[in-house]
Amino acid sequence: MPTTKTKSKSKSSSAKAKYSKETYTYWYESMYLMRKFEEKAGQLYGQQKIKGFCHLYIGQEAGVSGAVTALNKEDKWITAYRDHAHPLGLGSDPNAVMAELFAKETGISKGHGGSMHMFDVEKNFYGGHGIVGGQIPLGVGLAFAEKYRKTKNLCITYMGDGAVRQGAFHEAFNLAMHFKLPVIFVIENNGYAMGTSVERTSNVTELYTLGEAYDMPSEPVDGMSVEDVHEAVTRAATRARKGDGPTLLEFRTYRYKGHSMSDPAKYRTKEEVEEYKKRDPIEKLRSTIVSKKILPESQLEKIEEKVKQAVAEAVTFAEESAFPSPDKAFEHIYVQEDYPFITD
Repeated sequence: MPTTKTKSKSKSSSAKAKYSKETYTYWYESMYLMRKFEEKAGQLYGQQKIKGFCHLYIGQEAGVSGAVTALNKEDKWITAYRDHAHPLGLGSDPNAVMAELFAKETGISKGHGGSMHMFDVEKNFYGGHGIVGGQIPLGVGLAFAEKYRKTKNLCITYMGDGAVRQGAFHEAFNLAMHFKLPVIFVIENNGYAMGTSVERTSNVTELYTLGEAYDMPSEPVDGMSVEDVHEAVTRAATRARKGDGPTLLEFRTYRYKGHSMSDPAKYRTKEEVEEYKKRDPIEKLRSTIVSKKILPESQLEKIEEKVKQAVAEAVTFAEESAFPSPDKAFEHIYVQEDYPFITD
């Protein structure tokens, strides 16, 4: 993970760039990895090598990569069930993420979770949650723990636009503001809760305004721009670390595929999808990198080949890994730990 907020001070051709060469390189490689990984996951699902539910992140990649560079390694992450990209962006092993999709024992959740329950404590990624909105109060709990321990860490809590209709959303907002907890709430507004558009679920379509009822600083963000995401999360993180409490960010983004692999997305027109693809976050970033001469195209092509090879290796690793044996069904479910403050 690059150290992020550093602007390039070089007088070379990359001096015109807004951020360092290292940061742009991370953004491109991580987003390209998410895209190619998810495209391959979609193919493998069609071949029935991946089963169960599977929700792809194609089109929304900037929402993870831009946040990674704005935060610290010690910060906590939690999200819903569209969760393959988050651990990949944080540096989790693609082999383990792919193996989890295959339900193999080498998976990131030991084959217990599958697509919707990725988990990597080493990267401070706490899921991957299948219940709509269920992760929102958990994110508040993670933030409370950081405040209780008097750290400067925070928790970034992702949710979809459909989850904001859950009661837990409002309960979590109330507690977070009351205790001034270090949490960044992110609504990944891709326009549709499953197949229902935002306009059909509420008269409030500017979702960031939901934070105003709690006097929570809130703003909309172009979720198709990794730079805009980075800058918005940086502002929110600064506020949280100062002890000023939470921020609500509405990432206005778009998913190119259906809600899940079982969704043909017939509720959208082809014209709508194509219009969003004109703002593709990866293509936009590639254009910036090339036009500002941050990296030559030959270097970008090397990155692309590296990513494709990594995805191919992840598939091979997953296919060759073993399924967990039935006697391991109850392992890795509860933490085995002694708590000295608990007495009989």
